[in-house]
This record gives sequence, C-alpha cells and structure tokens, in this order.
Amino acid sequence: MSESRINVAGHLTERHITRAGQGGDRDVFEYAVLRVVPRVERGECINAGVVVYCRAQGFVGARTHLDEARLLALDPGADLAGVRAALGAVERVCAGGAEAGQAAGDDAGRRFRWLIAPRSTVVQPGPVHTGLTTDPVAETERLLDVLVR
Repeated sequence: MSESRINVAGHLTERHITRAGQGGDRDVFEYAVLRVVPRVERGECINAGVVVYCRAQGFVGARTHLDEARLLALDPGADLAGVRAALGAVERVCAGGAEAGQAAGDDAGRRFRWLIAPRSTVVQPGPVHTGLTTDPVAETERLLDVLVR
C-alpha cells in the first residue's frame, strides 16, 4: 500500500506503508545522522555522515562527508583535522578489525549503540530512525547522498 502526499516544498512524495509480515525480503534497519556542531553555544550544525545498523544482516556501517567550506562558514576557527579524525574513527569502529580498537570484539549492534551515544560536543549523533532495506550498504550510500551531500 502507498500513500501520495505533497510535502512542504511542493514536491509529490510517496510514502510506503508496510504492515507486519508484508516487508517481503526487506529487513529493518536503523540509522542516525552524524552532525558537526562547531560552536555548541550557537546551536548551529552541519550533517557530516550517517551510521546504519541492520540487525538481520549483522551490518553496521558509516559513511562520512565533511563539507569543509560549510563548516568554516559556521566557525572560521573550526578544528578541521580534529573533526576529520572523529569522523574517521566512526568509520573505523563500524568496519571492525584491529583499527576499531576496543570495539573490535563487539558485535554490530553494540558498536552501533556505542556510536550513537552522545559523547562529543563537536561530532554528535542525531536521533535514531528506522526503515526497510534489502541492501544496507547501498542504503548507507543513499542516506549519505540524501541527508549529507
């Protein structure tokens, strides 16, 4: 079943409504947008990445893209190297292996929960959202394109 709507920008969108047992071969996934908040007191932010978790497929992945010009427009003194390092660390934790540090031994769900827990004032996870997908890797790229780039 689907429902068509006209959104705020005047574009026609289609929302698919899936009932329990009607997901077909799609799996539930969760995602959070990574935001860079260069000056917490101002409350301004830019989206810089996404973290995706699909329990059914044991997948956790992140893709990041830092628009340095936008970040510097918000804060000319922003620590670009520090922000890049924090975003790179998120991608390494998702990838697992030796570069993930202590998180290397954790399962995908624990790594996702750890990554979406607020811990930094500069790189912050947004709220967790859900969806359905057949390919969480492709979904990660799609979300990066739609929400970040």
